Amino acid sequence: PAFQEFQRRFHLGFLPALAADWLQGPYLFQVFRSQGFLQTQIAALYSLGFASNLVFGLFSHFFVDRLGRRRSCVLFSVLCSLSCLLQLSQDFPALAVGRLLGGVSTSLLFTSFESWYVHEHLERHDFPQEWIPDTFSRVALWNGVVAMAAGAVAELLVLGGGPVAPFVAAVPFLAFSGIFAMKNWDENYGKRHSCPKACGEGLRGLRDLPRALLGVVQALVEGIILIFIFLWTPVLEPLGIPLGIAFSGFMAASAIGSSLFRRGVMGGLRLQPL
Repeated sequence: PAFQEFQRRFHLGFLPALAADWLQGPYLFQVFRSQGFLQTQIAALYSLGFASNLVFGLFSHFFVDRLGRRRSCVLFSVLCSLSCLLQLSQDFPALAVGRLLGGVSTSLLFTSFESWYVHEHLERHDFPQEWIPDTFSRVALWNGVVAMAAGAVAELLVLGGGPVAPFVAAVPFLAFSGIFAMKNWDENYGKRHSCPKACGEGLRGLRDLPRALLGVVQALVEGIILIFIFLWTPVLEPLGIPLGIAFSGFMAASAIGSSLFRRGVMGGLRLQPL
């Protein structure tokens, strides 16, 4: 019962943050298009978000460990809310700042929450390490459900309020996540490591050929995904396909693929991942 209550508190703080992130997915391109920007300008805005995520991601773990994991979760809510509200502007520099904040907040989303949970699970509550996958498998399941629902909700919101409506609707979810974490989670910190030393160790690890090749493959896959994220809207829009419903379809396919992978690796097939 104590573990289940701890899981519930984590899910109540994390899932609204994921919902807010998914709500922004279906109509980001449309927001910029509706404000009269050219596709090259929209590409620049997308690239700013990707670049800020990349740069901040290099040292996000050090930042989160020193600031505090709970504070970092709250900071994510604040930065992501500002990013959403800046999408209401028709000024290119304001939108650029919004994309920069969006990239930083995305890095925080996938760093601070999970780091907070693992520390609390092991250090404060002393639960068995073998129970951690149960929590994250539940998160993965609910994340897929939330992502599919976010696409449908975004489609309904756009019908009444235009393409910026999902971004406005994301703010209450972010506020709930930040306030809930601040009131119900304890603060924890990571070990203090030297950032240059850790980065140097990472670079030295690239001397190992299998690791380097794995990194190249991963980089190519991520690059393809980022190109797809930019292109899917202008490709489907002329066909009259509702973008929110299409987004829900993508998320459903992703959830099915993840489920098949888990069954293939852990089920009767016993497939070995590369």
